[in-house]
Amino acid sequence: CETCSEEEAKYRCPRCMKYSCSLLCVKKHKLVLSCNGVRDKTAFISVNEFTDLNLLSDYRFLEDVGRTADAAARHPTMHSPATKKLLYCLRNKARKCNIDLRTLPIGFTKRRENSTTFNVMEKKFYWHLKLIFPHCHAEYTLKGVPDNKTLTDILKPYIDPVDSDPVVCQRLKIYTMSPRSDVQILMKIENRKQNSIRYNELDASRSLLDNLKGKVIIEYPTLFVVLKTLKNDMVILGQDASEPAKNSDSENSSLSSIEEGEIRDGL
Repeated sequence: CETCSEEEAKYRCPRCMKYSCSLLCVKKHKLVLSCNGVRDKTAFISVNEFTDLNLLSDYRFLEDVGRTADAAARHPTMHSPATKKLLYCLRNKARKCNIDLRTLPIGFTKRRENSTTFNVMEKKFYWHLKLIFPHCHAEYTLKGVPDNKTLTDILKPYIDPVDSDPVVCQRLKIYTMSPRSDVQILMKIENRKQNSIRYNELDASRSLLDNLKGKVIIEYPTLFVVLKTLKNDMVILGQDASEPAKNSDSENSSLSSIEEGEIRDGL
């Protein structure tokens, strides 16, 4: 058992593949690792390891995608003129800011969650934003974040020992104890193959708007806060020896509209 290290393991978590010996240890590992115990249907599997069971799983996944897309197409608000106008205006305003904002069909999780708005009087975006802290298995959702706010100010309530909430500070202790120079903010590059995921490194001293320029955003930004001194599997574009850095503007301009990765994120 990878939780208590005392009893013989009887169960294996479909999500994180951790071994457990009892229901108590199963619940404990879910709490500690923030694991939901649900198998990741989009996890990469090499051709050599691909089995008939994986094929069946993929087939059922595609059936679920088809049902979700069909239900979304039948949703009343999907054909509402007001909804279409609102989304068109939102995408158009983002385009003028050099941001490729893309929206998913009604019924997808990210579409339902998204609370991003544009204030016409202030000519400013108020973003729906998700912060993920991988080293602590924690994530937080922010609403109404002004686009002129710097990433440093956005992170202060979470990783600043003085300004952060005591409960949050305790949960993100590994971040609050680390020097600010060790903190790195990454954002996933959309529309890449599942086995070739890359991240852009963002500038904490610049505003959210400046950091989003030239990027593809599906519904709302998701920022990953990592520590340079701790190992993680996130490959930053340009730091992979087999792949040189590219200009984000030229790369994103050639991306197609909604591909497989967007559907996976939306379910």
